[in-house]
Amino acid sequence: MTGFGDAATHEGGIHYFVEVRSLNGKYFKCSSRLPEQLMALEPIIESTLRRRLVRGTITATCKYSDSSGTAAYTINSQAIERYMSQLRDVPGVMDGGATFDVTSLMGLPGVLLPPSDDEAFFDRVRPIFEKLIDEACDHLVSMRVREGALLVEDLLSHEKVIEERLGRLREHAPRVVEDYETRLRTRIETLLENAGVQNEPVDLIREVAAYAERSDIAEELARLSGHMGQFRSLLTSNDDRPVGRTLDFLAQEMLREANTIASKSGDAQISRDIVEVKGAIDRIKEQVQNVE
Repeated sequence: MTGFGDAATHEGGIHYFVEVRSLNGKYFKCSSRLPEQLMALEPIIESTLRRRLVRGTITATCKYSDSSGTAAYTINSQAIERYMSQLRDVPGVMDGGATFDVTSLMGLPGVLLPPSDDEAFFDRVRPIFEKLIDEACDHLVSMRVREGALLVEDLLSHEKVIEERLGRLREHAPRVVEDYETRLRTRIETLLENAGVQNEPVDLIREVAAYAERSDIAEELARLSGHMGQFRSLLTSNDDRPVGRTLDFLAQEMLREANTIASKSGDAQISRDIVEVKGAIDRIKEQVQNVE
């Protein structure tokens, strides 16, 4: 499911910022965007996100801006002296009265040294970022909940369509065999009457029984109704456990039963209804990919 959450704070002259984005995805996939000094946060971020989220392509971004005195780089005077010493050995440089731009001199490798105690810095900022990641996840989950409520309404509308068609199928299915028997009896009697041959009722009964067995969809209708009941129960449950993968599996089983019904019955009315059922199931399959 899609979602967005962020959190920020300002402590000790440092501004901290965390952003978490979520895009639809069948599985959990996490990536982090971190400055070099915070790269050690990556496993902590992924662990937190796995604990809070189950599905989706998640991107976490962490930033900090240090305006305190501890952010100042240290000037390496020994490096400057070494550069000057080498310049003195270059013929004509110092004798010619050459001048040096301080900015260019500060840009030479090794002249400016970053704050040295990286481990102490990380230990100080780690609990702050952990708290901010959780806060950002709270905001993201809240957004997902709002989107999920709309998604449930859409899924239940498709479920309603399927239940209506299943009711029509259950009502119409018994008449299929009766209609087949009537058509078959009329056809046989016409053919035998023209040929002057006596009809044997047992043969007709045997043929009708074989057709009834081939076209019986009662078991498939019962299983499909059971899947729909579980599907509706999962959508309306107050349990906070993730149900996306279970719904995905149920949608596959629902489509399997619908395909079996379509292949077993040659009745036109049943074919029309089952096409609508399969269309609704396909829309469900697409939507449940977005369910946590």
